[in-house]
Amino acid sequence: MDLPADIRRLFGFALSLAQVGDRHDAAKVLKGFGGAGVLEVVEDDIGGTYRAVYTAKFTEAVFVLHCFQKKSKRGIATPKEDMDIIRARLKIAEEYVKELRK
Repeated sequence: MDLPADIRRLFGFALSLAQVGDRHDAAKVLKGFGGAGVLEVVEDDIGGTYRAVYTAKFTEAVFVLHCFQKKSKRGIATPKEDMDIIRARLKIAEEYVKELRK
């Protein structure tokens, strides 16, 4: 909820498309996850650059893994701390779906 309203609306729309099996034009594969089906939506506004990272690889649900304002001053790469959060949450989502399928 700390994100600007326009950013939240865009991310919400992108996620609603993902829920019905579609992909927003701004969604792209997040590098570093191979074929794990991790996507990101990146949007800029006057306050900075914002990202929403999610996976839609499971039929059970779309999992939002991380939403954040990119604050790194070193290029366009996603900061390591944020990548670590995404990896940990993806693992939790995978374990959750595994339990659901039992």
